[in-house]
Amino acid sequence: MAILKPQTIESAPQGSKVTLQAIQQRYGFVPNLMATFANSPALLNGYVGLDAVWEKSSFSAQERQLIVLTASVVNRCGYCIAAHATALEGLRLDPECIQAVRNRDSLGDERLDALVTLTRELVVERGFVAPKTVERFVAAGFNEVALMEVLIGVALKVMSNYLDNLTPIAIDAAFRGLR
Repeated sequence: MAILKPQTIESAPQGSKVTLQAIQQRYGFVPNLMATFANSPALLNGYVGLDAVWEKSSFSAQERQLIVLTASVVNRCGYCIAAHATALEGLRLDPECIQAVRNRDSLGDERLDALVTLTRELVVERGFVAPKTVERFVAAGFNEVALMEVLIGVALKVMSNYLDNLTPIAIDAAFRGLR
């Protein structure tokens, strides 16, 4: 049962309207997650601001999406799994790799496996990661800064995944093909 209803640009609190307008302009629609975040201008604007910083991290777009998909799988967020799987498909990641993340299998790529494994362990163990996992991450070509930046993706998913778990959000038509 949904507790919070998605807002429209017209119905949203004043502090959310400009952000929703920018989202509408950027994507051509306001995803239900953002429309639900709009109930709280602080949450919506905090999420969008952190996401903007996330886009400037050392990770490629594909790597960023793998991190947030992995966290969403661990946190069992159907909405975000669908959204990030769709984004990865758009970034031309092999559909078998997307399915591997969802099934918690190997992606068949040492670098991506190290990234996904570290992210998964970070979320499952609430920040505690085995030294061998960190060593594998660094051996795959990532550095200490990247290790810290994974936290940004995980933080974004804490906000969105937990909100979806508290008040299930309808998956937008744009994401339904990859539930």
